[in-house]
Amino acid sequence: MKKPNVAFYDFACCEGCQLQVANMGESLLDLLGSINIVEWREVMSEKWDMKLDISIIEGSITDKHAISRLKRIRKRSKIVIAYGSCATIGGVNGMKNSFDIEEIRKYVYGDSYQFFPTEPTRAIHQIVKVDYFVNGCPVYIPEFVTVLKAAMLNIPYYVPDYAVCVECKMNENVCMYERGVTCLGPVTRAGCNSWCINNGNICYGCRGMVSNPNIKGSQEVIAKYGISIDMILKKMNMYNKCRELD
Repeated sequence: MKKPNVAFYDFACCEGCQLQVANMGESLLDLLGSINIVEWREVMSEKWDMKLDISIIEGSITDKHAISRLKRIRKRSKIVIAYGSCATIGGVNGMKNSFDIEEIRKYVYGDSYQFFPTEPTRAIHQIVKVDYFVNGCPVYIPEFVTVLKAAMLNIPYYVPDYAVCVECKMNENVCMYERGVTCLGPVTRAGCNSWCINNGNICYGCRGMVSNPNIKGSQEVIAKYGISIDMILKKMNMYNKCRELD
């Protein structure tokens, strides 16, 4: 059976998700036995301009050049996987959408700003059709492997649509609110095995918001711990500002 041709691409991002995949160790070796990687800037210099079975795309879209390039990749790809927060929900790049674009250009590029056109940040699916999503900053490797296998078998994968709190309880973690810190677990999509909280950190909402959050429960938490609504919204917008463009 012919191995599928797979390419990794990046747009506006830190490339941390590519690094996460490159550091998979033996799990990566197992995958390499089943796929033919034809382009991956993080680990190889070869380029590929022909048809692709699977394109795995990291990064958000921030200018017309990126839009054009993304559409070309989509056109020659049977399957597109968006992976990482920047690609799936806009990620931290979306924070610039809270400000006037011209002001942002002048602030970042100074007197040369006119040579650097930019647009409001968008996630991949806001430009082209995406077949699979791997959320997170960075991606959670067990989920990445599951999604890639699903793509290879052409079977669906559904991103969990319940809160990280569910996984957190299953992992018997002490609630971060009980520790006096604000956590976005109650409104963030699960699927990461609550790995940030498992390691003593909070949930920053990098996997995107659940579609039907427990509003009443969240209101009770906010009231119980005297949390500022403004602070919660700012935390949510660190990764999720692009949702306003959907």
